[in-house]
Amino acid sequence: MSDVPEPIPSATVVLLRDGARDIEVLLLQRSPRKGKPGPWVFPGGRVEPHDITDSDPYSERSARAAAIRETHEEAGLRIESAPLETISRWITPPVAPRRFDTWFFIGTRPADEPVQVDGDEMSDHRWLSPTEILMAFGRKELSLAPPTFVTVTWLEEFARADEAVAQLAARELVTFRPLILRTNEGSMVMLYPGDAGYEAADPQAQGARHRCHALEHGFSYERS
Repeated sequence: MSDVPEPIPSATVVLLRDGARDIEVLLLQRSPRKGKPGPWVFPGGRVEPHDITDSDPYSERSARAAAIRETHEEAGLRIESAPLETISRWITPPVAPRRFDTWFFIGTRPADEPVQVDGDEMSDHRWLSPTEILMAFGRKELSLAPPTFVTVTWLEEFARADEAVAQLAARELVTFRPLILRTNEGSMVMLYPGDAGYEAADPQAQGARHRCHALEHGFSYERS
């Protein structure tokens, strides 16, 4: 019998709006635990039984229903009529004590729409540009999980929210099954599909790069 826990079916939504100078991304802060500030995340959560529309809790349809519900519960936003595009799927590695199988969706919101966090799971929210998020993360002013970091990095190249949604939706969908390894220098790296070393579990392999480095100051995403 395997001791590897099954991933929990989940969903998250990357919500964008056009700011005065750059696009802005909605981040929610999880409520503190054990006296420590919570991480900053996109709205979302696990698939509940009433979200399952096709008898499969891991399906994209079930995840979409969960994403819509969780966004309303956590941020007070109703997005059931908003176009949501699928941009990625992240499955936590088997080494993790808690695993998730998370579909990532993306959509836009009006610039003046109010956000109301639930005060239970989430304690705060911010609309920030991708550059502001990454700079704050580098200064350790907010904490991000690798999937959030990578997604925000993708958004840095876009000037408008609708452009980001259209172009990310048009790209080939990547299912991320991170392979966590150590380099010869002793640092930790997460290899993703498309990296030359992914199939052979060899971070030193020559060729294409698709990986996230875990560094002392945070993360560094590399994709060629």
